[in-house]
Amino acid sequence: MKTKNLTLMAILVAIGVLGAQFLWFPTGTARAFPVQHAINVITAVLLGPGPAIVVAFLIGLVRNMLGLGSLLAFPGGMLGALLAGFFYRFFRRKGAAAVGEMIGTGVLGSLLSVPIANLLMGQKAGALAFVPGFLASSITGALLGWLIIRRLKIPQQRQ
Repeated sequence: MKTKNLTLMAILVAIGVLGAQFLWFPTGTARAFPVQHAINVITAVLLGPGPAIVVAFLIGLVRNMLGLGSLLAFPGGMLGALLAGFFYRFFRRKGAAAVGEMIGTGVLGSLLSVPIANLLMGQKAGALAFVPGFLASSITGALLGWLIIRRLKIPQQRQ
């Protein structure tokens, strides 16, 4: 990986960790952190699905190490980043990355969070307990990321 990409990834992780402290809202069973989803969309478009997953993982890891997040940051953030990257790569549209983030986090990540909450966190949650909150967070953040990425001048992907 090039130094430029690693530096950009580090900056995006820092923005994701810090941004979560300034922009969040309650969503019932969890708190919504739309900056994470915006970073997922931006990273997916700029760097692709692999680096987007790494950035999402690192944001979740740092936030958990600082006591600022929960284990639920991992399935939602990483699945959203993966789908955002794949959707952008397949459709070549910035809006597709936002849709991938919404599906990956809002639907798949929220459903994967149920067994994690039950087994590792001791929370009794039903199959759809996290879907509304994850959807609210991912839609808000994905739209924010899409608005930001639309304003950037991005060269065509080499892949």
